Amino acid sequence: MSIAIVTDSTCDLPQHVVHELGIKVIPLFINIGDKGYLDGVDITRKDFYTNLPGYTSHPTTGTPGMDAFKDAYQSLADKGYTEILSIHISEKLSATVNVARNAAQEFKQIPVTVRDSGQLSLGTGLQVERAARMAAEGKSMQEIERMLDDLRERTFVAARLDTLEFLRRSGRMNRFIAGIGSLLQLKPILTMEHGLPGSERVRTTHKAEIRLLKMLEEHQPIEHFSLLHTNAAEQAVAFSEQAAHLIPVSITYTMDITPVIGAHLGPGAVGYVLISKKPA
Repeated sequence: MSIAIVTDSTCDLPQHVVHELGIKVIPLFINIGDKGYLDGVDITRKDFYTNLPGYTSHPTTGTPGMDAFKDAYQSLADKGYTEILSIHISEKLSATVNVARNAAQEFKQIPVTVRDSGQLSLGTGLQVERAARMAAEGKSMQEIERMLDDLRERTFVAARLDTLEFLRRSGRMNRFIAGIGSLLQLKPILTMEHGLPGSERVRTTHKAEIRLLKMLEEHQPIEHFSLLHTNAAEQAVAFSEQAAHLIPVSITYTMDITPVIGAHLGPGAVGYVLISKKPA
């Protein structure tokens, strides 16, 4: 039996990996004013983040409709795949995985298994990549799902934001708190672990990066480390140099976070995704 892997555009995997492994990526939507864009198709990340501070109305985001999923599933069935594994951004952050579940229930040609990654960005993407490599090796759905259950529990994502402003604009934060945060130069730190989003606020970028280093210490030993940022590659590399003594592995990816997530974070965010080693 052959298993196809489907995900959504929030996974942040490099395009060469997507193409190499034949992963089907369903784009989410970014709405700017009266124009709608397919994430990763109609607008570049650099253009989005460069223009984000000046948009007269804050961008909104949207999930694909059920037809987008059913069409993707049908195209894979037509190619001869006998099963589909569809892995998506955490339902705590987006309705995408629930749309995929509804589409899978209506799709009858071949079995479709839908999974909530419990993660975002490369936290999802690393699960997708590992699943695709196992599928290419001929592993069964049961074997892949066991691996994903384990990987999800060992994955941690953290990022410090440059400002609270874009959380406020997107409606993800109380306006009063955002105003106080700006006055006091607070820097939010957002995390994702075990399927649950978390947040902290500290004073100044320097203290935020110290906290990111502490979190990295708390998740030792690690087997994978990748950098994440929102149009802030130089800052991300500078942070990785500070963290070099805590990163015993090569940095696998340095990725600009999708605008679907970045619309809430704003430009200048810096963070990472790590996978802790299994206990001995």
